[in-house]
Amino acid sequence: MKLVGLTGGIGSGKSTVSRILTEHHIPIVDADLIARQVVEPGCRAYNLIRKHFGDEILNADGTLDRAKLGSIIFADSDKRKVLNSCVHPYVRLEMLRQVVWLWLKGAKIVVVDVPLLFESKLNRFVNTTVVVYCSEVLQLQRITKRDNMSEEAATQRIRSQMPLNDKVKLADIIIDNSSDIDQLKLQVKNMITRLTPPISSWLLGWIIPPLALAISAYAIQDYAVRGTRLLVAKYTRS
Repeated sequence: MKLVGLTGGIGSGKSTVSRILTEHHIPIVDADLIARQVVEPGCRAYNLIRKHFGDEILNADGTLDRAKLGSIIFADSDKRKVLNSCVHPYVRLEMLRQVVWLWLKGAKIVVVDVPLLFESKLNRFVNTTVVVYCSEVLQLQRITKRDNMSEEAATQRIRSQMPLNDKVKLADIIIDNSSDIDQLKLQVKNMITRLTPPISSWLLGWIIPPLALAISAYAIQDYAVRGTRLLVAKYTRS
């Protein structure tokens, strides 16, 4: 199985690329979606957020007021780190669970969609990194239009992330989302062709890990049995 890390910047079009990949039946592990799920009332991450930020960041029904929480963390990097420490461990655990499940199902390619792929060092655990790129001017235009947000607030959100130009330098594949949707779809299609492993490689990638685990388990068991026999023989002779 080939594990692909997909990232970008706010307003760059990463979610659109993720949707196109889904249309091509490529399984997606969506960190943003998981992050919303792990902060539902009663979850451990939710309880930690409530403990650190207080009830003023809650809606009347007890759910998180994302707009209020966002205005706090995007204006204060220390508070953003606190929020990340509350949420990220549970997001990573669920991501791992989903990746293992997709591997067991025999997926050839799995894409992990992670906005903070490089910032959180998760790029170390994927085979290939993909960055969806556009200029900061385009980012600003898209965010203000999409979220009905002021230019100042949109700029604040862009600057809270690693600059896209820096992410591009770290990427194995770059998708330029500066043009129209047809050009974007063509780039995604070409990327899928490039990433899809031949059937022989896929079979080896699927079979070898459990086979290696089984061999290791057998070797450990065999070593333990032989060690026990030697001990028994030693004490029998004495």
